Formats: sequence, structure tokens, C-alpha cells
Amino acid sequence: MTEVRITHIGGPTTLLELGGVRLLVDPTFDSPGRRYSFGWGTSSRKTAGPAVPPTELGPLNAVLLTHDQHADNLDDAGRALLPTVPKVLTTVAGARRLGGTAVGLAPFETANVGNLAVTATPSRHGPAWAVPLVGPTTGFALRLAGETEVVWISGDTVLYPGVLEVAERFSIGTAILHLGKVQFGLTGLTRFTMTGRDAARLCERIRPRRIVPVHYEGWSHFHEGREEISAAFPRDRLTWLTPGVPAVLS
Repeated sequence: MTEVRITHIGGPTTLLELGGVRLLVDPTFDSPGRRYSFGWGTSSRKTAGPAVPPTELGPLNAVLLTHDQHADNLDDAGRALLPTVPKVLTTVAGARRLGGTAVGLAPFETANVGNLAVTATPSRHGPAWAVPLVGPTTGFALRLAGETEVVWISGDTVLYPGVLEVAERFSIGTAILHLGKVQFGLTGLTRFTMTGRDAARLCERIRPRRIVPVHYEGWSHFHEGREEISAAFPRDRLTWLTPGVPAVLS
């Protein structure tokens, strides 16, 4: 069974260590207080800073970037970090924009980082009509050589048939879910990430051993926090991480 050491740094940003491979997901290290544009006149203010500064990360084998077009997944300090990392795995469109060491993966395409197979998984950052405006995103399934289970990172996505396909292709040990019910005033009730109820329905299908919520705090565009997410799941079903404190899941 895959053992993963995970440190939640803030928002979607996590440091994952498994099989001797060290991966950083969605680097965001800017200080709080600034408001960022998200397009179509929408914006969000960062309300919490990183629990671990980039200078304390140690050596990284790769960055897993669910998408590059929104500052809550890649901010200025995160962009400055990318050239120092041997490989950046992201969307095909994101790799074209970033250049350098960025490698674009289409859904279910795989790249290797050491003894770890990293497979891109479907993700849709909002309703179907919003995709041309919001842009593509991806999740990632991580499998060590010789293991049957994966660590799955959902990426910023809503619940839709594409993400349910993950259940058909993988046996999931740990599911790291981007939640928070992202909404903006200009787009009304439209949601751009999962709610707690969405996540609970998803987990009924994928049946992970462990469920780790991230990307639900630290920005003004989140509309569900820990309390609402917890209420959607049976008691003790979720693994909550303390920012900056490594947790070993096995």
C-alpha cells in the first residue's frame, strides 16, 4: 500500500512525498491581502499566506500544476519557483504558455517522475458553457511502481461524468479533493469547484481509503469551509490537515 507524506501549505498547495519522490502541487506563496483578477470582471482576495515559505521546501522532483491561468493555483511567487524545478506537469495549454521544463499531459496521458507514474485525469473547472472562458484544468493520479492503488488529486473541478471516470480506471488509496464551492457575484449561483455534498457523492463512486480536503480556505471566493464540508460526510470520514504540519498516510 502506498504511503504518502503530505504537508498542506495553503489553498491547493501541498507537498507530497512518496517513494522517495517529492512533488509540489499548485505553488502559491504570495503574501495575503492582494486582490487578483480571474477574468470576466471577477476577482478574489487572498486572505491567508503560506504555512511554509518556498525557501523551506527542500529539493523537488517536479511540480504538478492543475492549471496556470488562476492565481489561486499559481501566483507570482509560485511562477518564480517553476524554473528551479526539473519538471512541471500540467495541461497541454499550460505547458505551451509556460515553456521551460513544462510538460503538457492530455487526460489519461502518463509521464514518469522517478519510480512514480503520473497520469493526468479529467477535470472541468465549472459548467460546460464556461470551459472556453475558464480554460482547461487537470487532476493527477500518482502510482508507484509495483503498487495497485493511487494517490489522486482532483484538481479544480465540478462533479461531472468525466471526473467519475476516475473510479473506472483507478483504485484510489488517498483522494486529495479541491473543494470550497467557488462562486463569484457576477456569475450568480454558478459553481466552479465541488461542494461538500458533491465530494460525498463522488466518494461513493471512487471509494477511497482516505479523503483529504484542500483548497477550501485562504481566498474570498470560497463559499464552503470545514464546517460545511464535514457536515456532508459521515463522522471521522475525512482527514483534515494542519497547514505546515506533515502527515503520513498509509
